Amino acid sequence: MIRALTGFSTRRPWRVIAVWGVLGIFLTLMGQALVFRVTHTDSAGFLPAEYDAAAALRVAREEFGAEPDTDAVTVLVARRDGKPLEAADMRRVEDVARGLSATRVEMPWTEEQIRGISEDYSQVPRVALVTTAPDGSFALLGVRLRGNSTDPGMHSVYRVFHDLAQREFAEAGLRTGFTGGLADVVDRADAEETTQTVVGLVMVGLIVLINVAVFRSVLAAFIPLFAVSVVGGAAIGTVVGAALLTGFELDPGTPGMIGTVLIGIGVDYFLFLLFRFREELRRRPEEHRRVVAADVAGRVGTAVTSAALTIVAAFATLGVASFGQFRVLGPSVAVSVLVMLVASLTLMPALLAVTGRKMFWPSRNLSKAERSGTAARTGELVARRPLLVLVASVALLGSLAVGVAGVRMDFGTGGTPQDTPAAATAKEIAGALPAGVSDPTTVYVTADDGRTLDPAGLEAVRRSLTRVPGVGEVAAPVFGADRTAARLDAYLTVDSSSQEARDLVAGPVRQAVREAAPAGTSAHVGGTAAVFADVATAVDRDLRTVFPVAAALIALILVVLLRSLAAPVVLMLSVGLCFAATLGASALVFQHLGGEPGVNFVLPLVLFLFVVALGTDYNILISDRLREEMADGGPVRAAVARAVRHTAPAIATAGVVLAASFGSLAVNADASTRQLGFATALGILLSAFVLSLLLVPAAAALLGRGMWWPVRGARGGKDAFRPAGGRDVGPLAPHDREEPPSARPLADRPRKLDRT
Repeated sequence: MIRALTGFSTRRPWRVIAVWGVLGIFLTLMGQALVFRVTHTDSAGFLPAEYDAAAALRVAREEFGAEPDTDAVTVLVARRDGKPLEAADMRRVEDVARGLSATRVEMPWTEEQIRGISEDYSQVPRVALVTTAPDGSFALLGVRLRGNSTDPGMHSVYRVFHDLAQREFAEAGLRTGFTGGLADVVDRADAEETTQTVVGLVMVGLIVLINVAVFRSVLAAFIPLFAVSVVGGAAIGTVVGAALLTGFELDPGTPGMIGTVLIGIGVDYFLFLLFRFREELRRRPEEHRRVVAADVAGRVGTAVTSAALTIVAAFATLGVASFGQFRVLGPSVAVSVLVMLVASLTLMPALLAVTGRKMFWPSRNLSKAERSGTAARTGELVARRPLLVLVASVALLGSLAVGVAGVRMDFGTGGTPQDTPAAATAKEIAGALPAGVSDPTTVYVTADDGRTLDPAGLEAVRRSLTRVPGVGEVAAPVFGADRTAARLDAYLTVDSSSQEARDLVAGPVRQAVREAAPAGTSAHVGGTAAVFADVATAVDRDLRTVFPVAAALIALILVVLLRSLAAPVVLMLSVGLCFAATLGASALVFQHLGGEPGVNFVLPLVLFLFVVALGTDYNILISDRLREEMADGGPVRAAVARAVRHTAPAIATAGVVLAASFGSLAVNADASTRQLGFATALGILLSAFVLSLLLVPAAAALLGRGMWWPVRGARGGKDAFRPAGGRDVGPLAPHDREEPPSARPLADRPRKLDRT
């Protein structure tokens, strides 16, 4: 099947490239236009129904008309001269608020949006007076705008409303400030726009420069980026289309995660092909490019398919997660990886068949003999001193893994940059009111038998909440239409997105509500702090379930793919140790030494994606080459040295490109992004340089052909590389420098070339 696909692609390369070009552009455009129709921004909506915050959300929607994707904005209104608001000022505030509530805000259309496909967020906002500062220095208005807060179209609507409100209040002689919800999101996006642009350019520039330095070629630098971009856009478009057809919703971060994963595996797979293609072109200068491309794609395609299916299986295990963000991420990434796999077996071989030796122009390395360099010396070191290399690698990873002890998950949102208008407004509000006034914790009380709620019972709940340390103020109850449900807003004295708020809500607040709720009623606590407290519980449970299931499934797949029991054990132990080392190093840097509350709660999952998935990719590539070299007979350690020498450039280049790309995120102002950038870069470097180039080959050198037990992975036995004297035959012996037959051409027999 694999060779059939690669063979067809190299015989009909222009047809394959044309199909991918048309599909890629179409799916990319459709994905960009429709992605915000299938993303869902409410974290509580991803919680299982039995969680308290999810139950609170149901009550809010059923009894109080709360709508999905409703974004709250807090507007501060104050006098320009800094004096307290007077009665006349308050009347102006109320008049302007009523006017804004009756004014339709039209969304300005841009070139990026397609009428009839992109969402139209034009709407009439809901604006109401919430409270005033105790000293009368300002009044706060609550604004409700409906739409996906991650959509640039929704950002445009907010900006129109912002300018309108600012102008209306300015005409009344008042100044305004905006914070909370959508205001924070838009200000953060504006503040990071330049940084993200620079980071993106730097990432592309690094990939290009590294590829130019390695291949000395312009095409080899740009074609992989072009191909991966086309395939990545097509994959995201495919996922968006599947979401529309099936009706499931994506987390806003899912498309970005897909793009990140595809950049990683796409660049890896293309580099694996390029290095092997160059190697074979150098060895077979008279062979037609399509024959060489077909042979290389067929050989590397087997390893790529094994690696991709392992990633698919790993992500498929997320389907057992209870937290919806994980559950939708799994199939989404799995589908995307399958798209990239098909491209690796069709588009990439077709590009090699078309370009041939021109892929490496203007480099003249194809006409020169392969030189012994760092890769060859590394292979010789591993082959001569495998036990020393193995012990040193395990010691390095083990020392980093010590940081896992006492690691904590941080569920903070990363916060708004401190120099934005939203942050300045929030600081002004916090100087006079509780910190949580712009994002209250909400208690919903409903009657179990449908009877009318007793105000006295609700007052008891209110009093109980006010006695909880950390709760600054509790608003009067607001009843639903039939008075069978009521809402009480509690304003915490700490930031609702902080760990203190989550601990407060998960413990004392919920306990006080349970104890004070009247008989015959149900009470649920919602709001940002409550949602993330429940998310913490769900994520902790899921990580304990998903990781063992994923490890078992990956191990089973490796057994089938490698037809061995020993090799999968080596690979899984090494990848697991690398995962622990990366997480431990991140905890040491950010939690133990940096003084942060913990590591971001998505970090273990992201490391699972990159360290386990990509680490397994690299391990499969080196294992495939180890098996190939051992299959030619001769001393095992010489085969290990050859495998490392030929594979190290591809793995090292792929690792450096990815580490540099993700490492650029480590300079981001957002704490969670900074952690993710550091951890992924470190994990990729450890996977590439320690696991795949040192630890796994060293284990293979020690185990010999026993690594492929119970199936014999090569001709010969232990005596082939351990003479009677008991000393190892080193890879530097003259006869070991000879290339075995299959290490030269992959297929030496004549074959007919279809030139049509």
